Amino acid sequence: MTQLRVLVTGATGYIGGRLAPRLAEAGHRVRVLVRSPEKLTDVPWASDVEIARGDLSDPESLSAAFADMDVVYYLVHSMGGADEFEKAERISAENVAEAARTAGVGRIVYLGGLHPDSADLSPHLRSRTQVGRILVDSGVPTMVLQAGVVIGSGSASFEMIRHLTNRLPVMTTPRWVNNKIQPIAVRDVLHYLVAAAEAPLPRSRTFDIGGPDVLRYGEMMQTYAEVAGLRQRRILVLPVLTPKLAGLWIGLVTPIPRSLGRALIESLHNDAVAGEHDIDDVIPPPKAGLTTYRDAVRLALRRIDNGEVETTWASASPVGAPSDPLPSDPDWAGEVVYTDERTKDCDADAATLWTVVESIGGENGWYSFPLAWSVRGWLDRVVGGVGLTRGRRNPAQLNTGDPLDFWRVERIDRGSLLRLRAEMRAPGGAWLEWTVHSVDPDRSRLDQRAIFFPKGLAGRLYWYSILPFHGIIFKGMMENITGSAARQTVQSG
Repeated sequence: MTQLRVLVTGATGYIGGRLAPRLAEAGHRVRVLVRSPEKLTDVPWASDVEIARGDLSDPESLSAAFADMDVVYYLVHSMGGADEFEKAERISAENVAEAARTAGVGRIVYLGGLHPDSADLSPHLRSRTQVGRILVDSGVPTMVLQAGVVIGSGSASFEMIRHLTNRLPVMTTPRWVNNKIQPIAVRDVLHYLVAAAEAPLPRSRTFDIGGPDVLRYGEMMQTYAEVAGLRQRRILVLPVLTPKLAGLWIGLVTPIPRSLGRALIESLHNDAVAGEHDIDDVIPPPKAGLTTYRDAVRLALRRIDNGEVETTWASASPVGAPSDPLPSDPDWAGEVVYTDERTKDCDADAATLWTVVESIGGENGWYSFPLAWSVRGWLDRVVGGVGLTRGRRNPAQLNTGDPLDFWRVERIDRGSLLRLRAEMRAPGGAWLEWTVHSVDPDRSRLDQRAIFFPKGLAGRLYWYSILPFHGIIFKGMMENITGSAARQTVQSG
């Protein structure tokens, strides 16, 4: 295999976060382009790649990153939210095409969506098609891989299937439940992407990729139920259930935000089946063959059960929600900042206390007033937020940028500091922070700080409306975290 110089855009996303380390393992020199390099600070493969800061919407930030690259992977796509995302996607694609031409890049590889050529496409599939066309017409040799529903632990499509089927013995669905889908396992998507760096490419074009099974969406949910050991589900088709209503319903039942749920549903409006199999002529299937849908579900569930989810749909931050500075920074000078600060000594060493802090959230809970957290999570879901259902990627370890229920890990200094930034719907910015100090070999101290920066009068009213609960929530959290660490010390001694 030839060693190539490869640039991966979207390395903090679901596919990019898995592709980058596999390209490095294949012997390529990998550079990743991300808006926030700090998100990759402690991913296991950070030392195996070069990390460059850049934004596809800013042409000037791309020149240095694209220089001397043999292959550029375009893996950036918005599935939710922004009203003008089609325009933004077009501008980003045009910027990438121009940067690749100027830098003399040898090849662009783009992962798009599988769809019929003559279909009336959803806005998101139409946008993906537009991006592929721009790249194919760029003058730079381009391979566009068009995939349908990707099945893997943490993928948005799989999580939607998993949560709908797990939670609803009887479910109502739009008519798309009877459309035909050709799902593909994430491991097979990665197989094609890695091979695409060197595959023969006589001309720029698209290639359809899919797994060995063609199923109706309803069959996919029933097969999931069988693999997961659940009873068969009853599916009621409602012709009047619009994508907007279905997106709202999915937003309440699953961890998928309603904007993303609506985008996924709209993308299933048409059959998504490979129209050609020309990919076999340039990239042979994996040696063991393509993964069946049933096996893909089984593998995904095994990884979830073992806490081995490599990346998730929530790995990337919501569009338009970059990390804000802490209220202690100069930019916040003169503004109102509300805090709740507490300190408590602990009868456990710092290492034991830290393991409890780092395990917070998800199925492990928040160590105080579970009902209040549940209610806040449901209220967030009702107004279109992410709620508590995103959970944790790993039950014991956190990394910078990880989603954690309706928080995101903004900074982690393993063993000493954990700072979370809120991604719930609220009239202001919020952070939650713990610092662990060693007092002596058998004792430690925990500093806990909650920070809220209100926006306008609504923000101030919001803070004071929840103020009566702080004595229960934050005090209880401090008491239970330190108490759990102390009990672990007693049990291990």
